[in-house]
Amino acid sequence: MKEDTLDSFKRALSSTVKAIAEDKELEVVFGSNSSSTEDKIVLPEINNVFDLDNISSIRGMADNEALIHKYRNSDTYSKFLPNKEKNRKIYESLENSRIQILGSKHMRGVKSNLLSLYEKTCNEKNYSNVTGQSDLDIENALEIYLKKKTNANLIPKSASHALSYWNKWLDSKIGNSIEGLLENIDDQEQFAQLANKLILDLKLYDTNENKDESEDDNKGQQTEELDNPDIDETESQSSMSDDDMENTEEEVQSEESELPVDENNEEMQDLEDDSSENIKPQYKESKSVETILSEYNVYSSQFDEVITALDLCEDEELNRLRKYLDLQLKSFQTIISRLANRLQRKLLAKQNRSWEFNIEEGILDTSRLTRVITDPFYSLSFKKEKDTDFKDTVVSLLIDNSGSMRGRPITVAAMSADILARTLEKCGVKVEILGFTTKAWKGGKSRESWMQNNKPPSPGRLNDLRHIIYKAADEPWRRAKKNLGLMMREGLLKENIDGEALLWAHKRLQNRYEARKILMVISDGAPVDDSTLSVNSGNYLEKHLRGAISWIENKSNVQLLAVGIGHDVTRYYKKAVTIVDAEQLADVMTEQLVDLFEEYPVKKRGSLN
Repeated sequence: MKEDTLDSFKRALSSTVKAIAEDKELEVVFGSNSSSTEDKIVLPEINNVFDLDNISSIRGMADNEALIHKYRNSDTYSKFLPNKEKNRKIYESLENSRIQILGSKHMRGVKSNLLSLYEKTCNEKNYSNVTGQSDLDIENALEIYLKKKTNANLIPKSASHALSYWNKWLDSKIGNSIEGLLENIDDQEQFAQLANKLILDLKLYDTNENKDESEDDNKGQQTEELDNPDIDETESQSSMSDDDMENTEEEVQSEESELPVDENNEEMQDLEDDSSENIKPQYKESKSVETILSEYNVYSSQFDEVITALDLCEDEELNRLRKYLDLQLKSFQTIISRLANRLQRKLLAKQNRSWEFNIEEGILDTSRLTRVITDPFYSLSFKKEKDTDFKDTVVSLLIDNSGSMRGRPITVAAMSADILARTLEKCGVKVEILGFTTKAWKGGKSRESWMQNNKPPSPGRLNDLRHIIYKAADEPWRRAKKNLGLMMREGLLKENIDGEALLWAHKRLQNRYEARKILMVISDGAPVDDSTLSVNSGNYLEKHLRGAISWIENKSNVQLLAVGIGHDVTRYYKKAVTIVDAEQLADVMTEQLVDLFEEYPVKKRGSLN
């Protein structure tokens, strides 16, 4: 009976494979040592039809093989297959993802089976325990990235967690290229061409200074195209010959600068000596924080700007953007009121009111009026409420305005800042709201100046900073409320250089008169600026950020707190919390701020040279 059930299942599975593949002549075999061919699909041997987990994954394998047979033309696949091993893996991963996306799009049962198979693969690769980019190969990261861009339901939670360590880097490198892939998901040949184009996009700049003049000229032309957004990338790509394409791919693989920097893992630092056995990350050298900060260079600060929202945007547009933000806030009105009331209750409950009695002026002390009545020569008694440490507080919200925050994260960050500003103001706490980004993608006038100056080596930071003041600490919320709408403006969000932004916000706080100073950073990952990282060590910005954080946490009287959106910022900050969904932001900020208002010993104030 058991054998009959097993045979029936195999026959049913074979029929399903043939139906999906749309090929009645296709041979389906189980347990063979050979691999699948154009005329034959090989599946694992099935020993127990009642092992549901195993059966589910086998169904997924069968559907996947059938989809390959249906949607892949072998000649087209081979024609565009790169020569280099790493490029080949990326190409294969993207092509397999294309096929699975097509199958999931048209067949609900196939989608469920493929998800079960992928979930098993993710568990085998231990995706839920990924702690940095080095734990996940780029081809696997691209597979998750492409599927998630198509439909977040195509990947399990463990894959989404693993992708969080790559997401920002991939957005900055291939954020635009991925749209072309998705638009041509039904066209294998066009998709293959764009996949190879994407592989090239993973290398944006030439950082090898020791090439001959002809290579430099070649690369100069590529860099010029990248610096000029008006150049049609598709036209540029199509003008390359097949030989040029292959050579460029080989260059991409031959240079270590092509490997992405791990934004969240300390183990992915630049290596000093590739030949030594005990290679140590550069950041783990025994250097003081002051030394690390002093080693950070800025090529030019001439084009940097600290600017208010009003100076960046016309008043009319600010009002329009604020109305848009209000519409978003409207749908969350119940939640906002609950959070604001809870925060206000908790903060006010911490105010231990105390009074100073028997003073010559102030509020009349009515409890002592009886003495005046019984003895008319007894002077009136006044009292005055003592200032509390709670009220002598300023909070600075520093919000990451980088491109990867686009969409829901930046909207929720703006709403959360709005809630906190209103609530803390009612509690007598000053609030400052700041933002940080860059003026241009991939370097601005600083990079142009560097190129005109014959590209001196190790130039340091190579982009123009833009630090934005949405609300000053002494400015009432009602006057600054429209400024927060600027975060909704298209084109504002670019790249992020966190270390300098952190020190800027910290310096503003140190110039304040309040005794208690709190700096809350809202970000979705590590600093990313392609222009800077292409001509310095891969961990250049991250090392500076770590140094800035360490100095503030250990030598400053400013309390530092970080909230990471989708990224584990606890790797950088001592006091930090990570949220997966941007909707959690307001709730988390509320709880963390309440905790911060507990009594704490004031640290000795330091000075930053």
